[in-house]
Amino acid sequence: MEFTGSSYKGDTKNGRMEGKGEYTFPTETKYEGEMKDGMFHGKGVLHFPNGSKYEATWENGLAKQGSFTFADGLQYKEKDWDYCDGYDRRFYSERCHGLRPAGESQLTDLNPPRVIPDQCYDCGDGFYDPTTRVVTSYTGRFLRNADDSEHEWIVRTCRKAWDEVVGIAPEISAATRPEESSNIN
Repeated sequence: MEFTGSSYKGDTKNGRMEGKGEYTFPTETKYEGEMKDGMFHGKGVLHFPNGSKYEATWENGLAKQGSFTFADGLQYKEKDWDYCDGYDRRFYSERCHGLRPAGESQLTDLNPPRVIPDQCYDCGDGFYDPTTRVVTSYTGRFLRNADDSEHEWIVRTCRKAWDEVVGIAPEISAATRPEESSNIN
């Protein structure tokens, strides 16, 4: 575990994870639950760094039945999913608490939104620097190098630092407006 950057706290049997425990991945994702013969086995929850979680029943390291809950409390439904379906693009918090007053845009479901480092993208589990092609956690830890596919997806879809609204453009007053010309003879 030291080699991979993982850690484990909990019960063991014959030097293997067995019983109840907490396994932490290098990405800061944590599994809390039952273990057997060194694997997730029984009831357990994966807690992701962004606050979402996956609760499941595990057999020999594989999830057999489970449910995913997003960080904002929205529970994923495989059938009859009506969230962000093209007809209703509101964030879950907007569905629960209403829209913000006119003039205030909601760029993310976080209020206030994360401040993105210059020239980087917010890719959901951290910040992506397209120059180095590295994703770091929101706390600054290395997560991974992005392959070509992930790079293209992030650049195409994720919020970037230089897109953030920093203020309202000043209106052009009559004194600074260019003269209108007339070609009437």
